[in-house]
Amino acid sequence: MSLDRQHSFWGSLSPLGGLSGAGLLVMASARLSWAVIIAGSLFWVYGLATSVFAFLCYEINPRFFPAQGRGFVFTCIASFFGSIYLLLLCLLCPLASFEVFFLLLIVPLFCASSGIFEQIVSPAENTHGDIITDVSGALSQAAVLAGLIIAFSIIREPLSYCSLSLPGTAGGMVTIMYFKSNSFFPIGIFASSTGALLLLGYIICLYQYGKNAITGGYLK
Repeated sequence: MSLDRQHSFWGSLSPLGGLSGAGLLVMASARLSWAVIIAGSLFWVYGLATSVFAFLCYEINPRFFPAQGRGFVFTCIASFFGSIYLLLLCLLCPLASFEVFFLLLIVPLFCASSGIFEQIVSPAENTHGDIITDVSGALSQAAVLAGLIIAFSIIREPLSYCSLSLPGTAGGMVTIMYFKSNSFFPIGIFASSTGALLLLGYIICLYQYGKNAITGGYLK
């Protein structure tokens, strides 16, 4: 895997280019309300975990923060901030947090495996380490994955449930739009993971075609 910084959307390690976020994309896009909550978690975990870890790498003496085992430290930091986000969501909207409990638990794991850690600790990056650059790169990855999840859910939820929803308070989610079944022609197969994978495959084909047409296939 290349440690060089890649384009957050067209790069080979992007959510669609390398399918690094395919699992979260399929699971979190069933409802728009779920997608919004997961998008907030992505920004929260990616931004805060990267800023804290980059500060430890660049500002703390190596004797107190040795190079060995830093990957586990980054995973623990991401999990800590993911837990804080889950706690705040439980206090604000318990039912909504229950609906996406498992998805919120795996967001830190996606962060730890996104390549951010390798970019921070690689010698080429450490020579001129910049916390702002690292955080902006992490937020760019989070923005791409969050945007794809929300866009995918806007397509998928109406086709599956004839509705669009947002996170609510007492009820867990609030339906903001409802389509009559005889006017919108829902396709219930998209409610399952199997249907979501079929829809994702079609989107990936469009993505690869657009990537080749725009970049000529030379962009990393």
